[in-house]
Amino acid sequence: MPRMTMIEAIRSAIDISMERDGKVVVFGEDVGYFGGVFRCTAGLQQKYGKTRCFDTPISELGIVGTAIGMAAYGLRPCVEVQFADYVYPAYDQIVSEAARIRYRSNGQFTCPIVVRMPSGGGIFGGQTHSQSPEALFTHVCGLKVVVPSNPRDAKGLLISAIEDPDPVIFLEPKRLYNGPFDGHHERPVTPWSGHPLGEVDAGHFTVPLGKAEVRRQGSSVTVLAYGTMVYVAEAAAQETGIDAEIIDLRTLLPLDLDAIIESVRKTGRCVIVHEATLTSGFGAELAALVQEHCFYQLEAPVGRVTGWDTPYPHAQEWDYFPGPARVGEALVRAMEA
Repeated sequence: MPRMTMIEAIRSAIDISMERDGKVVVFGEDVGYFGGVFRCTAGLQQKYGKTRCFDTPISELGIVGTAIGMAAYGLRPCVEVQFADYVYPAYDQIVSEAARIRYRSNGQFTCPIVVRMPSGGGIFGGQTHSQSPEALFTHVCGLKVVVPSNPRDAKGLLISAIEDPDPVIFLEPKRLYNGPFDGHHERPVTPWSGHPLGEVDAGHFTVPLGKAEVRRQGSSVTVLAYGTMVYVAEAAAQETGIDAEIIDLRTLLPLDLDAIIESVRKTGRCVIVHEATLTSGFGAELAALVQEHCFYQLEAPVGRVTGWDTPYPHAQEWDYFPGPARVGEALVRAMEA
């Protein structure tokens, strides 16, 4: 089985989808000739031509609006917003049109689009290249929201998203693009090509949307995480020696609530970790669900470890992230409560 970086896995998913279905089109800022700012679409224009993989003006509203119109008339656009921070001009199109067109038309029209976005920090991009806006989309009925943590999941989930009949927001943790993250370092320490999680089937396969994965078995406390924070949670569990069960949510909408309930009822404790800000972050919804469904099994309050409620810092980026020390402290508090 070949080994891939997450970038290569995403490119492979798009390539296979375009090859299998002539209705799949790819476009966005610099995605055609240049292959995208992170090179996720490199070579696709040369292979499929300028009518199926093309560059657009610098207009996120235009990119997503065009994709919605194409989807309503039978195409399957997979578009790139260059950074998740740039999606806000397109937010009205996503919320008011893409998410609602099936319901507004009583099923006469659907919107099978994928909006890919590099998300989160890790490249010292500052306030306008490092945001994690997933909670803005999990609030919207009619959307699906995906955050992969490794190349295999990235490929399988992206193929599932492209084949899905409804709009999918696909958030790609840019800190994981070129290598696994052991939770301790600012940069990936080993290329995915030499890491077991980098093993990716070269052909067509799917990872179902709405299914979490238990990344680490444990019996003392459940950790809910996604994207880069999966590796931070693993590092914290190793450092503290606490027998933590780590669940990689993979899909935030639809959410695998059954997997969460099963784990928390087993461990009796829960810590939630995400990179986005604390207030109104997706962790608040997770905490509410855990309390609602596992109240009588909880032995300690549900903990949250997140980014700070501040504009995204540049020079203090690593202090902003939930690191193994902060996650480890939360695990200890959960065990001592």
